[in-house]
Amino acid sequence: MAASTAVSSPCATNMIRVLSMLGILVLCLFRRVEAHEHHTDDIPEGEAISAEPPDSILWMHILIQILSFGIIFPTGMVLGILRSRWHVPVQVTGTILAILGWFLGHAHKGRQFAPNIHASFAWMLMLMLTSQVVIGIYLKLHLTKGIHSTVRKYVVTTHGILGKALPVVSWVQMLFGGITALGFCRGDHLGQCLAHFIMGSAFIGYGIILTILLLVGQVWLKRTGRSQEFFDSIVIAAWGCVNTFTEHRWGTAWVQNDIQHTSMGVVWWCAGLVGIWLSRKRGGRPKRNLIPGMVIFMTGWAMSAHPQHLPLSGMVHTSFGYTLMLAGLVRMIEISFVLRDKNTLSEDGTDANSFQYLTPLLLCASGFLFMGATEEQMQMLSDAGVTHVSYVLVLFSFAFLLFLFVNLLLHLYATHAMPETVKSDAEAPRIKGTANGHARGPSESRLIRDAEEFELEGLMSDDDSLESTGAKRTQHVH
Repeated sequence: MAASTAVSSPCATNMIRVLSMLGILVLCLFRRVEAHEHHTDDIPEGEAISAEPPDSILWMHILIQILSFGIIFPTGMVLGILRSRWHVPVQVTGTILAILGWFLGHAHKGRQFAPNIHASFAWMLMLMLTSQVVIGIYLKLHLTKGIHSTVRKYVVTTHGILGKALPVVSWVQMLFGGITALGFCRGDHLGQCLAHFIMGSAFIGYGIILTILLLVGQVWLKRTGRSQEFFDSIVIAAWGCVNTFTEHRWGTAWVQNDIQHTSMGVVWWCAGLVGIWLSRKRGGRPKRNLIPGMVIFMTGWAMSAHPQHLPLSGMVHTSFGYTLMLAGLVRMIEISFVLRDKNTLSEDGTDANSFQYLTPLLLCASGFLFMGATEEQMQMLSDAGVTHVSYVLVLFSFAFLLFLFVNLLLHLYATHAMPETVKSDAEAPRIKGTANGHARGPSESRLIRDAEEFELEGLMSDDDSLESTGAKRTQHVH
């Protein structure tokens, strides 16, 4: 015990020194930022940005923040769920880059910006990041005596929640950054801008969730005793209720788009109720159904015929509608002919059919198409002479890259949390119904436990590790 204390004491001292140095660095940056003023002298009256192009420092800010918040932190989050020893180095690297990018965002010249949501929201994001750093250092100190033994588990839970929320908040901030850089979404354009970015992000989020359930979430889904369409239908019904009462400004005259949006909301909650009812068999067991796919298809059809003011906008909305229709059609074909009303094709749910990747990919593409079809964006592209074909291909490229990144993160998680331990080949020798006489793979209870654990291995105290090892040995004895 004395040796352990002697070892941990220098580690704690070094960690405190690192924390102090980091705090001094952050304070210096804060003072430098406070001394910097955002000039607005060159911004024309009634505009949100000046005519100057972004300078190299601003481009560095954009690229560094995309790298840290968009790539490094999500990767570190997955490593944290896996309790990997690489979690801390990756997150430290991301934090250093994030601080550097934040500093560059206040040191740029060139284009000037009026007070905006991106600058205001940045403080919330940096507060979350600072909280994560402080909590991580606290956990790394392995303080487990006295009040720390009670507080530690709540701190670990908070660390996990903030870590998983950070990519979502970062996505919102990156959208705010793009809007601010172009001076969009102000005045009368705010309403339709919110609708496009919220709905587009919802389609992308839906595609990501379907990908997670497809590749690593089947065990959890089976444990709930519900079909995937049950949860989809609940969200569809709730979203339809919101759209029914928010798409029209009550007390004013009805216009063509108001009628279409409100009727779409009515269809959503009506269809959602049907989907909820059809998601269970007579005996209460979960059952697949086609209602969510039909709703996606109908929404795409409605949006493809949505009236627009610009020809370019009409063609982009048509492309969005057709992509959404294809996503709904593919979903219905998948359930009916590929899965034949089953949840998965493999017993453990880890082997997805190649056809099943199409629906989440098309949903991601639909989200990018819808977010890229605001009035101001369409006017800017139309004035620049950009064709809808070129623009749609660029947006599809973004969807492919995002879908690739999500699959890389899920592959990283699956290969460590759910390793393949046996051959699942149909031609593999079988003894007593199992391949090579071995078990089919990790038990479902182990998969569920691995999926739910978030405490980092590197942040666990020695006592925690000994208790965990002792519990495992006890299970083996029994």
